[in-house]
Amino acid sequence: MLRDILRDDPQAKAVAQVIAHTAPDVILLQGVDYDHDWHGLRALREAISKAGVHYPYMFSARPNTGMRTGLDMDGDGRRDGPRDSQGYGVFSGQDGMAILSRFPIDQAGVLNFSDMLWRDLPQARLPIWKGAPFPSQEAQAIQRLSSTAHWVVPILIGSKPPLHLMAFHATPPVFDGPEDRNGLRNADEIRFWLRYLDGELDAPPKAPFVILGIANTDPIRGKGDRTAIRQLLRHPMVQDPLPQGYLQHAPFATADWPDLTPSQLRVDYVLPSRNLVIEDSGVFWPSSDAIDHNLLEYQGTAASHHRLVWVDISY
Repeated sequence: MLRDILRDDPQAKAVAQVIAHTAPDVILLQGVDYDHDWHGLRALREAISKAGVHYPYMFSARPNTGMRTGLDMDGDGRRDGPRDSQGYGVFSGQDGMAILSRFPIDQAGVLNFSDMLWRDLPQARLPIWKGAPFPSQEAQAIQRLSSTAHWVVPILIGSKPPLHLMAFHATPPVFDGPEDRNGLRNADEIRFWLRYLDGELDAPPKAPFVILGIANTDPIRGKGDRTAIRQLLRHPMVQDPLPQGYLQHAPFATADWPDLTPSQLRVDYVLPSRNLVIEDSGVFWPSSDAIDHNLLEYQGTAASHHRLVWVDISY
């Protein structure tokens, strides 16, 4: 990623122009390769700055993607493949997460739950195949819950209480077999926030907060167990910025995969806590005849299959 950005990669430029155009105060970036000294993240921030918006504060941490285990984690009989890491990855740090902010970040106050074992989540549903733990009891003994990461990151906004960003990226609930390993893990990665909000983990939740990230599950359409995301959207501490009645009626999308059916799904979320006031919300997805439609790509390269989801809040 660092090499490509330094070579004026068109996707990085497309990302930069979308962010500069929408100009969020705080943004969670997904698919950002992690390195220890944040060289890649700094280069991406510089590209965004050249496009017109500078973020003086940033945060990232090593994700579980590409973190080698030395075991067969996907049941194919081989070790050290991309799917044998704690989270899918050809190399350590591939497709991680990062936060850019106009406001200071309380780095010392960050809670990083990425090392939690899957089996330690209350009411975890680990895969069982033919009556035995899948792919093995040894693998489940070290398997982390987070395929990428689960963070709680405090943002310091003047004299107001810190705004806690509860960030994550769940695995897609596909690319597995009848044991439904990825489907079960996806649901439990979403369910982690339910357990956290309900005080079932060691760290009690702090409001105000915003849950944001890629859940990779649509509450109405597509693949995956929709129960967890529906429960999160209806949790009494959370408010969904979509109009009331969405779950029963209106389709809504945040990502587009032309080779899938349905191709457009709601898999990306920004969910403020109940004590925040939602002023406005939406997805940056201009129609083909809109004046800013060309910002979605640069020199024919799209910024992402995922669109930028935004919510304006006050408190």
